Parts: sequence; structure tokens; C-alpha cells
Amino acid sequence: MNKTLIYSMLAASLLMVACDPAEDRDVLSGAITADQLNITATPQVVDGKNSNYIDLNSDGVGTLTSWFYGNGTTTSTKTTVQVVLAGQREIVFTGLNHDGTYITKTLTVQVDTLIGVAPEWGILCGTGEKNWVWDNTLSAVWGNGGYLGNTSPGWWTVALADIDGQAKGEGAGAKMTFSVNGSTLTKTKSDGSTTKGSFAFDMSAITNDDNGVLWAKGKLTTKNITMLCGKSPNEGNAPVYSYDILKLDDQKMVLAYPEPKSKAWETAWFWMFRAE
Repeated sequence: MNKTLIYSMLAASLLMVACDPAEDRDVLSGAITADQLNITATPQVVDGKNSNYIDLNSDGVGTLTSWFYGNGTTTSTKTTVQVVLAGQREIVFTGLNHDGTYITKTLTVQVDTLIGVAPEWGILCGTGEKNWVWDNTLSAVWGNGGYLGNTSPGWWTVALADIDGQAKGEGAGAKMTFSVNGSTLTKTKSDGSTTKGSFAFDMSAITNDDNGVLWAKGKLTTKNITMLCGKSPNEGNAPVYSYDILKLDDQKMVLAYPEPKSKAWETAWFWMFRAE
């Protein structure tokens, strides 16, 4: 568990809570310890199995509250959250005492069945995290082509060996790691240096071509990070943070980005990846 991530997320969330004049909570004048916490994380039982809907309760604890449940964070004292992986899952409670000290307690729950979870979580992140690299089985892994027409680089095509000339260190030997833990995306360059951000996806954001045929099956967005070679050359190499998902399965991921106001067969950029 990345405690630095948990504490930074807690600090930000608690700052917003503390500044909300509509929020009325009792805060202990002293400090309590983790052993004194009376908190629960209880899976909802569906058809005799523990589901991925977890009831969290820290009501009455008397500290400002944050729960980190893997794929998200909540500051509610009594709520239900949805985790996206089965098996033993850690739920981390962090509280802020009135004297400014933190208290942390980890609760472990067993999830036996997943309900209402987008399969893309497992495709992107595997059993928790998963590495994606350039698809070296293809002659071109990046380049441009026609929006709503091509589904891979069709005009200017760039081979894997030439990616470093476009984005230094982001060609052969580089990788992207998608993790359920905090919905994080980590980009590792070929020299071992890393950049970390977050990701989200919306599989309802489909795009059809001019004939009404499905072209993109969803959208993948990133924050504070791009895909490998995630830039738009005709826009001054501006970073790209929103990608159409053309293909996504356990082994292949194809992404596209149309230049602003592009119509059919105007310029779009394409990224071709595979699972490591």
C-alpha cells in the first residue's frame, strides 16, 4: 500500500472538508489511537457470497475521516463503495485528530463475487496492475491517418525503432503500468525514470463513423501523464490526455486522437500497444 499516496489524498480531501462551512462534525479535543477506533468495513452479501459492495462505517469516531479502498477515496463516515477486484482487499481508514496527528487502520475484506464492474478494469489492470508496451509485432506503432476511417497509422507511419526520435526514452524498453490502486498510471522510460498520474475510462463514450458503424468503443483519459509518445505534432507537440479506444482486449490496445474539429478522413493520431 502506497502510504504517501494515501496521506496526500487524505490531506487534500480533508482540507476541502475542513473548509466547508456546511459540514458540522464533532472532533475530539485529544488524540485517539488506532486500537480505539470503532470502525467497520462489511461486504454486502448477495446470493450467499460477499459482493464487491462494501459498507463503510466510522460514524461516531470523532475524527475527520478518509477511506481508501483501492480504486477510490471517500470522506464519508457512513457509505457504500464499490471495489473492482475479487479476493482479499485492503480498506485503509485514515483519521485526523484535533491535535493534528494521523491515525490509520487497515481492514481486510474478502470479496467473492463482482457485480456491476466494467471488465475494462481487469483488461487494463490485470489482477491489480498490468504493464503495456508498444506492439512490436507491427511495422508501425504510431503515426497519423484518417479520422473515422483508419484504425491504425495509415499516412505517416512510425516504427518502434524510430519512436525515440519523437519522444526520447519512450520507445523500445519503455512501458506503461495501469494499476487499480488509486487508478494510477505510471510511465517508465527506457532509462528507468518514471512519471506517475491517473487514468479513467468511459465505455459509454462511443463514436460511430459516417455510416453509423462503431469506430471507437469508449474513451480513455489521463491526468498529469500521457501515453507513451502522447503528443499531437501538428499542435506544437501538445500533450494528449484524451484518447478514443478503438480496441481493448487482454492482449491489444489501440488508441486514437483526432485533431480538434476533425471530420471524417481528416487527421487523427494512432497508438498501437500490447500487453507485456
